[in-house]
Amino acid sequence: MKIHFIGIGGIGLSGLARFLHHEGYRISGSDMYHTPLIQKLQQEGIEVFIPQKESNITKEIDAVIYSAAIKSSNPELQAAQRAGITTLPRKEALPIVLGGRRVYAIAGAHGKSTTSAILASIMSDANAIIGAESKEFGSNVRYTGSEDIVFEADESDASFLNTNPYCAVVTNAEPEHMEYYNHNLELFYDAYRRFLQLAKVRVINAEDPFLGSLDIEAIRLYPSRDIRIIKHFLKNEEPYTLFELQDLGQFEVWGFGEHIAIDASLAILAAMGRMSLEEIKRKIRNYRGIKKRFDIVQKNGVVIIDDYAHHPTEIEATMASLFEYAKLKGLREITIVWQPHKYSRVLDNLDRFVECFGVDAKLVVLPVWSAGEEPVPIDFAALFSKYDPIFADRVLKNDKKVVLLKDKKAIAHIEDGIVIGFGAGDITYQLRGLK
Repeated sequence: MKIHFIGIGGIGLSGLARFLHHEGYRISGSDMYHTPLIQKLQQEGIEVFIPQKESNITKEIDAVIYSAAIKSSNPELQAAQRAGITTLPRKEALPIVLGGRRVYAIAGAHGKSTTSAILASIMSDANAIIGAESKEFGSNVRYTGSEDIVFEADESDASFLNTNPYCAVVTNAEPEHMEYYNHNLELFYDAYRRFLQLAKVRVINAEDPFLGSLDIEAIRLYPSRDIRIIKHFLKNEEPYTLFELQDLGQFEVWGFGEHIAIDASLAILAAMGRMSLEEIKRKIRNYRGIKKRFDIVQKNGVVIIDDYAHHPTEIEATMASLFEYAKLKGLREITIVWQPHKYSRVLDNLDRFVECFGVDAKLVVLPVWSAGEEPVPIDFAALFSKYDPIFADRVLKNDKKVVLLKDKKAIAHIEDGIVIGFGAGDITYQLRGLK
């Protein structure tokens, strides 16, 4: 079969495309702009069209899979429907992609990409489709042909209900993407409840208020009781955490902070029924982090860190790791570059955004990355006045320094200390000098 993916440049859809490409399907796709991910897909032998247009849909295509961001007016989607080609949104394609496999599905508002990548490192002979690029295998997909697959499941559109999990892992159930659930908490929590009920094995963070309240058989992690951080340390300038889990002994994992230990612990508990404890301790050391999660992209000159955090909970956890890293590195100057992601998310979490950055750093605020939303006026200058923020249009990585630009003019140069970028938009390319 030939399958065409509309929106193939997204991390979620590209994962399905890559996996089916390994399975022997003929794959093509399209997107609106060239990106480094598109380039990698093309290098792997996947045909990608830029931009999206009606003529990309040909009679040899057997099925079209499209991302949640694709609107009904999309020219390729309309052309496929007129031609009578089967069209499926990503969530409806999941049973086809995952069918017949033993799925280890990881969900949660925060930490699911990290937990998925750590579990993929432990279960090194399993397939993996995760929502970020693992630095261990340099992709968001690893194909081994195994019966087992580690899969990052998505609660944002309830598509995790289509994953047929053998093992369901939930890191937390903090309300997010509430527009999909009509801002109805009962609908939101019921989706998580149903996801867990689908699985034979369940691993949960039982200190999450909702998860802890469930009357369901599960392996329960109580982080404040079960985890003891022994130390944070640097190895080859990279951050590591040594921690103790229950009575299972000590584990060493890439990254800093309690949240890393929690994610690693959930992955360890999910793998316990599959391999020996000693094998888990050895294989977890293969984890090297994931792209865009405390991703140290420059170590010489000003240290540049790219982080995907775009919710206050995620930013607070990363800030704690950042201050620990700065202390061990002996660096005092910290500059935060925040690209707010979606007007709705900013407004839904405004009070917490105002408090989540701490006061021991400079704050730079970029324009909101709208992700297709209509602009909404937000008085960032007044709301964030206690930080005395700098407002810039973008950042530019220039040799070993970072330049802040406003109206195409440089307004500041940062040449030492740490610059950390927060956001799920194009800030990741700005920090890498790719845009």
